[in-house]
Order: sequence, then structure tokens, then C-alpha cells
Amino acid sequence: MSKKVKVGIIGLGFMGTTHLDIYKANDKAEVVAIADVNPDKLAGDISSVFANIGGGDNSISLDLSAMALYEDGMDLINDTNIDLVDICLPTHLHRKYAVAALEAGKHLMLEKPMGRTSEDAKAIADAAAKSDKCFTVGMCVRAWPEYRYVYEQLKSGSYGEVKNAFFKRFSPTMEGKSWNDWFSKEEFSGGALLDLHLHDIDQIVSLFGRPTAVTSNVSKAVRSDSAVDHVFTFYDFEDSKMVVSEGGWSATDNSPFEMSFQLVCEKATVIFSPAGLKEYYEDGTVEEVDLSGCPGPTGWHVELDNLLDAIQKGIPADKYLTPAEALDGICIAEAEQKSIDNNGEKIIIEYKEMR
Repeated sequence: MSKKVKVGIIGLGFMGTTHLDIYKANDKAEVVAIADVNPDKLAGDISSVFANIGGGDNSISLDLSAMALYEDGMDLINDTNIDLVDICLPTHLHRKYAVAALEAGKHLMLEKPMGRTSEDAKAIADAAAKSDKCFTVGMCVRAWPEYRYVYEQLKSGSYGEVKNAFFKRFSPTMEGKSWNDWFSKEEFSGGALLDLHLHDIDQIVSLFGRPTAVTSNVSKAVRSDSAVDHVFTFYDFEDSKMVVSEGGWSATDNSPFEMSFQLVCEKATVIFSPAGLKEYYEDGTVEEVDLSGCPGPTGWHVELDNLLDAIQKGIPADKYLTPAEALDGICIAEAEQKSIDNNGEKIIIEYKEMR
């Protein structure tokens, strides 16, 4: 068996605790260090952690006694016992810590979005290109079983040409649910557009490539400090298909999380909803897709296992996502923000190319 990858996690919020649980259950990894500014979390108290999509039990106390504990993430990055740095910090801090980890010669798992701005994201991507270490961004939906299954069917031609596509992602409010309420502050999170809706932007890039332009409308300041709380966007492609996505976190905190899509193709309409993934064929056949053989159980598990496997084998960790694609998603989100700021004007997307 290959040597276990020694992991250090910076940030013990929802994604940090989720990653911790997944690493602990994966025999390729050993979590050896944790960094967090909250001393209660370093003592194992995660009662303040909130998950909009469901997750582990935050009433339990974590036993971190066997790990090195740091208040400053930079001290963790400089720990020579660590192979892989996993950054689960507020978005505006990603560039500082991600670039430092790469320059320190660490493998890197960076939670999404890659950066608060496309400038930040490009700086991280360029640093990754200079490094010989594995790097990925936590765009977990690319590896989510239902989304990955449909990606593979589309690429194989099983459904034929896509005629139109609709993506939806709804979350209960994140207001008051995070450290310093950073989700509600546009300068920290980018609002629901960058933190939540970005997943469907990324799915569009994954399935169809780069759109040329976007047109967006928005609901602002419903739950946050003037940030985008709900967005509805049309994406332009050179062919005639219609692609639309909608997402937000303006709902009450007791409302359910939903991620769903509908693809209308030449041979079938494919629908993913809370009822599951189903294929409705033109000949009248309806298939309920069995995903039991797919990697999982979640995209988080798949993306982290892929990264650990790549580190052990000394190969790139780009099976599901490349840094360039992660950068494209940020550029598209910025074009959507520009459309919003200009009252729904169609905006040509300006992509940033990596060095």
C-alpha cells in the first residue's frame, strides 16, 4: 500500500469538518494538523458549524488530541510534516493562503470558489502552474454522481444534441450562520452568485464549454448586506440551444436545499430532482437511473479520493476539473455581476488566460 498522505486542514467550518470526516474514513489519508482562529473549534467544539445542505452532527465533540493545532494557517502551511494543505477558509482569504501553500511546496485542495475575484483566481492558477504539486478546487458537483453520470452520457452521445438546459440551486438563508457572518458580506463571499450559483455556472462550462455572453437579473439584499441573494441568468452559445440557471439563498432558514436540472435533448429529456434522476425517451420509455455503481456517496468523497490517488501516483489531479476551468467560472460570474449592475444588459464575457 502507498504511503498515507499527511493532511492539514485550515478552517474548521462546514466544509472543513466535512473534509475531516471524509479523510478519516479514507485509508489513503491521515489528518495530522488543523488550523482555525476559533479556540473552541481547536478544542473540538463544533457546535457553531452550520450546513445548508445537511451534514454531520455538530453536537459532538471532536477528538483532535493527536493532531498539531494552529491558530494561524500560515504556521500549518510551514509544518514540514504535512503533504497536502486543505483550505476551507472564507473566499476573500483564498489567494493569500493558497499561493503560500503552493510556494511552500505543498499539494493543495482549495474549497470553492477559487478566488474572490478573477484576478485572485488567476494568481492562484498561475502559482499552481509553476508548482509540481497536485492542485484542485472544490467544485464538488462535477464529481456528484447524478451530474457526473449525465456528463458521461452527453459526452458519449447517448442523448444526442442538447436543445435546452435548465439548472437550479436553492438554499435556505445563510444569514448569521457563519464566522463573522461572512457569507452575507459581498466583499468576503461574493454573495449567492459566487458562493452557490457558481456550481451551476461550472456545470455549464463542464457540459457545453465557454459561453460567449450572459444576461442576468437578480434579487438583492433580501438576506445579506447588498450582495446577490438570488440570480437568474441566460447564457449565450454559438449554437441555438437555450441554457438557463437560477440560484440563491433568499429562502427562510427552515426551507429545504435543492439542486436540480432538466436537459432537453434529441433523444431524451433528462431530469434530476428531489425525486431522483430519470430519463424520459422520445419513444415513451422512462428510465430511473441506478447510480449504485457510481463513485460516491457524494462529490466531496469523489473529489478528495481523486486528489489523494493523484498524489500517491504522482499524476495531475485534473480528472474532474482543471485550474483553467475553475478560472473560467469566476470570469463568468463576474460577467453576471456586471449584467446585474447594468440592469440586465447582455454582457460579453472577458476570459482570463493562464500563463
